[in-house]
Amino acid sequence: MKNKKPGKKLLFLVPLIILTIAIIIFIPMKEALVFQYQNTGNVLAYIPFSAEDHFKIKYTHSIHLSDVVESYVITEDDEIKQYELMYEDFAIGMPENASDGEIFEQKNGKYYIKNMNRVFPYFDLRTGKVRANHTIIYRKKEYPLSDYIEPGTWVRIKTEKVNLLQQLRGVNILEQS
Repeated sequence: MKNKKPGKKLLFLVPLIILTIAIIIFIPMKEALVFQYQNTGNVLAYIPFSAEDHFKIKYTHSIHLSDVVESYVITEDDEIKQYELMYEDFAIGMPENASDGEIFEQKNGKYYIKNMNRVFPYFDLRTGKVRANHTIIYRKKEYPLSDYIEPGTWVRIKTEKVNLLQQLRGVNILEQS
């Protein structure tokens, strides 16, 4: 009878297991809308997402104290496109009309700029400390950012694939509500 040494199989299996674990932990696999701490890449929170998903950001305007809602869609190129803006008051910081190719409407005491085509690889937001109450609206449900991110924090909002480690460190907004 041949006497096989288990050590050779083990020498092959251990690196294979370590490599598999590393791939599972560090290779980005899940598409998400991420909220990163400043521009560091550290994921504070995320929403599992896919191309052509829509979301909105609602906040209270600091001067008018009325709601503003910005509507976005994720493009096929994983960029963020603003396609609509809704607000209640003209004045400081709000547009008075639509730009070229956009449509301005007034309906039920609110102003809309539609057909917007403003595309960003990412955008930065400082979450409101006092009254802004930044809220993500996703699939008709509202998620106040202050529940997941400390008010006053500068976040970078972008789409990217997140790895398992980032998922474990960040907060899945959809699972927390």
